[in-house]
Amino acid sequence: TKKNKDKDKDKDKDKDKKDGKQRVGISFPTKDLFRWNTDGENLKNHLEAAGYVVDLQYANNDVYTQMSQIEDMIQTGADVLVVAAINGDSLGTVLGEAQAKNIPVIAYDRMILNTDAVSYYVSFDNYVTGVIQGEYIRDSLELDDKDGPFHIEIFAGEPGDNNALFFYSGAMDVLRPYIDSGKLVVTSGQIDFDVVATAGWKTELAQNRMDAILSAFYSDGTQLDAVLCSNDSTALGVENSLAAFYVGNYPVITGQDCDLANVKNIIAGKQSMSVFKDTRTMVDQTTQMVEAILEGKDVPINDNTTYNNGVKVIPSFLCTPVFVDANNYRQILIESGYYTEDQIM
Repeated sequence: TKKNKDKDKDKDKDKDKKDGKQRVGISFPTKDLFRWNTDGENLKNHLEAAGYVVDLQYANNDVYTQMSQIEDMIQTGADVLVVAAINGDSLGTVLGEAQAKNIPVIAYDRMILNTDAVSYYVSFDNYVTGVIQGEYIRDSLELDDKDGPFHIEIFAGEPGDNNALFFYSGAMDVLRPYIDSGKLVVTSGQIDFDVVATAGWKTELAQNRMDAILSAFYSDGTQLDAVLCSNDSTALGVENSLAAFYVGNYPVITGQDCDLANVKNIIAGKQSMSVFKDTRTMVDQTTQMVEAILEGKDVPINDNTTYNNGVKVIPSFLCTPVFVDANNYRQILIESGYYTEDQIM
């Protein structure tokens, strides 16, 4: 029963406190995306190696499940919370409970909005991620040297994920001048963020939308030159759709996260690039932040201006992304030990 479970948790908590061990609660969105499994296990292992008791929970992409899991972590005595929000605007109330108990909160990769309960933010420079994608399309199509017009479609991420807007903005700041001049043509006319956003970053939703775009705008033989995809799960949907319904020359396709299926597509020539955010860097940084917080030391940050969550500017540590393509995947992914040769081939 729940009461017995609560008693067991209280016993565990008391045991941890007697052992002098501090507790870290990690709340992550879903096991459906490869990168969250990798991040979760790496972070748990790092923190346990540093001597902490770790409670790692995945919320199955359900906001209410995430709220309940965080509440549970607070009740069972978490000393720090590390939270990657499913929806950045939905956790203010439950994190208010953490704040009332003086439990620091690190927003991991995704900003948590409209609450002063967030203590720190660790992520990659998400605007730069979008810029890298936009520049890759610009350079691949040689937009500064060729007349065009070139045809492009746009797939952004989850509208409730603050990062999705940064990715979109970074890429569009590069590409919009070419769209405005007519050199780049969004054939579907679907440009604005709220129109091109993909709920839950879901592959099948991106695939369905791409199916509809190909049917309505490219069935007459119009050449599709590029697809700006903010991440790999949306890129995968686009690639599935192209495989089924598109017969022209293959477009430039961007992505992000270097998910295994997408790396295989890069090698096979079905995806052009993926922005690589080596989350091992972010895991290391988060571990250092947790240790500094719990030891009462200065928490390492490198940005005190960029991320205003609607209530306050959140002290942040931003890591630097790079891109992976067919020319450098071996060096960046295999030689660094991120993947093995067997995984990729």
